[in-house]
Amino acid sequence: MAGFQQKTIGEILTFQRGFDITKKEQTPGVVPIVSSSGISSFHSQFKVKAPGVVIGRKGTLGTVHYIKQDFWPHDTTLWVKDFKGNDPRFISYFLKTLHLENFDTGSSNPTLNRNHLHKIKIIFPGLKIQQKIAAILSAYDDLIENNKRRIALLEKMAEEIYREWFVRFRFPGWENAEFEKGIPVGWEVVRFRDVVKYYIGGGWGEEEESPNYPVGAHVIRGTDIPALNAGDYSNKVHRFHKESNYKSRKLQKNDFVFEVSGGSTNQLLGRNIMISDGLLELFKGEVLCASFCKLIRFDDEKISPFFMKYYFNLYYDCDLVGIYQVQSTGISNYQFESFLNYQTLAVPDKTTSLHFEKIVTPIIKQQEYLALENLMLTKTKEQLLPRLISGKLSVEDLDIQFPPSMQANNTEPEVA
Repeated sequence: MAGFQQKTIGEILTFQRGFDITKKEQTPGVVPIVSSSGISSFHSQFKVKAPGVVIGRKGTLGTVHYIKQDFWPHDTTLWVKDFKGNDPRFISYFLKTLHLENFDTGSSNPTLNRNHLHKIKIIFPGLKIQQKIAAILSAYDDLIENNKRRIALLEKMAEEIYREWFVRFRFPGWENAEFEKGIPVGWEVVRFRDVVKYYIGGGWGEEEESPNYPVGAHVIRGTDIPALNAGDYSNKVHRFHKESNYKSRKLQKNDFVFEVSGGSTNQLLGRNIMISDGLLELFKGEVLCASFCKLIRFDDEKISPFFMKYYFNLYYDCDLVGIYQVQSTGISNYQFESFLNYQTLAVPDKTTSLHFEKIVTPIIKQQEYLALENLMLTKTKEQLLPRLISGKLSVEDLDIQFPPSMQANNTEPEVA
């Protein structure tokens, strides 16, 4: 193929092992610490100047992360110390096509050895072709990132409305409202027990269909919740279940998946997501909450699920569930019962609840639309990626306008 040559990975880049740092050693800041699964925390100091490419070395092998800001690559990763004059953005796309997780050299723990990776033979294009391919693929990524920002802005808008109405009590007509014991007359302080209609623990299921596990369905894990709430619908996990498990745990519109386990005493519990029309459409109505979570269904005659969505969002940061936690792995069923029996909330009157629902419903629908658009963009990019990288889809004669994100690139990150 014109413009492509056979090389080794070591001829196009140099991998370097990341730098160890403990939680105790981290100080507050905005520098991302990049672990094998992505950005895991933030620190006040960086080790490498952007742009950078990081891959998973231990744990989650072969994952590829393109980093646009100065960063700290964790010891569980390999980072590109020298791009050898190649385009960093293209390198990140190229590495994704190599399935580096298949080059595991660990005897017991999955591990990638940079010296072994450097010897892998590849077919690699010249710089001009690299830049054109990167321009095409990064245009998709830029659209996806822009949609994610819009989703986040919409979420902040809805959360601010919630705070204004239900925390500051500046809801429509508040000027004429009467208050008693700190809440508007007509509102009611209730226990969670009083408004929860149904709840059950999650089910994980099996990878393969069998006589005992005949029903296929997707599962939502606690670790999936942040991505789904941010509009990333790309990672779906499918498992097979028993009939009884499926029937009792199948999610419906306005259900909540609520994480109660899998955390630690230093990690907030209570991550949650409200099941919307968009999610049910995505999962085709066949979705369960996984182990370490609970399915919670509220009595919509007593409380609006839209009110609960933003209630949970606000009080997750306050560790609403964690105050009932006495074990390192989460809260037990007994502790969850205590949460239901003793945690209280102020429920607004029906008119105010319906008014709030009417305002936030279009916001949620717009978020779903953008998330589904991102899913389509991601699928299209994934279909283009191997064809462009391999040269099957030639870009040599294309006149391509480079997007703003590619206007300036440093090809060799500095080490601090």
